[in-house]
Amino acid sequence: MELFWYIVLVTMLAIYVILDGYDFGAGIIHLFFAKKEEDKKKVVKAIGPFWDANEVWLIAAGGVLFFAFPTLYASSFSGFYLPLMMVLWLLIFRAIGLELRGQIHNRIWESIWDKAFGVASLLLALFFGVALGNVVRGVNLGNVVDGVSTHEAHYFFLPLWNSEFSPHSETLGVIDWFTLLLGIITVVSLTIHGANWVIFKTNASINNQLKKVVFTLSFVLLGLVIISLFAWHIIEPKPFHNFIEHPFLWIFPLLTFVGLFGLFNVKQHKKHITGFLYSSLFLLGGLATTVASIFPKVLPSTNNINPDLTIYNVAANEYGLSVGLNWFFIAAILVVVYFVIQYKVFKGKMDDVDYGEH
Repeated sequence: MELFWYIVLVTMLAIYVILDGYDFGAGIIHLFFAKKEEDKKKVVKAIGPFWDANEVWLIAAGGVLFFAFPTLYASSFSGFYLPLMMVLWLLIFRAIGLELRGQIHNRIWESIWDKAFGVASLLLALFFGVALGNVVRGVNLGNVVDGVSTHEAHYFFLPLWNSEFSPHSETLGVIDWFTLLLGIITVVSLTIHGANWVIFKTNASINNQLKKVVFTLSFVLLGLVIISLFAWHIIEPKPFHNFIEHPFLWIFPLLTFVGLFGLFNVKQHKKHITGFLYSSLFLLGGLATTVASIFPKVLPSTNNINPDLTIYNVAANEYGLSVGLNWFFIAAILVVVYFVIQYKVFKGKMDDVDYGEH
């Protein structure tokens, strides 16, 4: 049962990354590339009917984490308390940036909320990438100091950074050079993803420019991915041990690179959805590869005193997991029906859809 709920959790997170990922990316596009008022409105229209529904997947994933893996929920929400509060406020500012911009037709007012929407989207992409880096790197479980555990084995707390800015420090921070690298990769990936979504859902005047942006950033992304593979060896001496033991897992890195190399042909794609599918494939493959590489760990320990948190030592009891199974299928059917209807209603280009205007 632990494995089933872990797959459910990862699937929800993957869906969230793909769906709300294009929202973050569109916000970054809005911040840096949409200079004309018409283009700004079209970028917002591209995500307008979807962004709040897409966030449901993050809430659902949090619910599954609380229900199926309560020890991990307690450990991570206390240890990452400060960055989680920052993420919460960024989500709020992104939302009110979208909703308040059109309330008053004043240049200063609109500029303030444009910046709130764009900057919050950029920082959210960065923070979620940094969060993934923390999961890969691990944390100092038990807050071990000089070989002595000062707290319970599953407890930790991280400041935003430490003076060494190193992933090998005994007193780790949320941000170091490794986690920042993954954060930058996430920003670049979601910028590409958001650009592909805007191209897919609108006829904005910046679409041709965005194709050039996707093409250029794909080279940047490839370089960063290669650097991250070398950095990964520094963090984990045997990063591919799961792939060697279970060769079928190589399908995930393969999906990642198929998605990445497909982005290089963005200028030749006949259908506007093609680029979005390739960037979705890259995000899905990249997340799955990361998860597969550390399985069954869900939060590695950076010390030798306290064990890693795995899906087996943080899961709820078997009875609870079994009871939840019945309710999960009901909820899953309702969510799937809702999203099918939503994306069917708002299929095609969004240029003529009214959103945010009062």
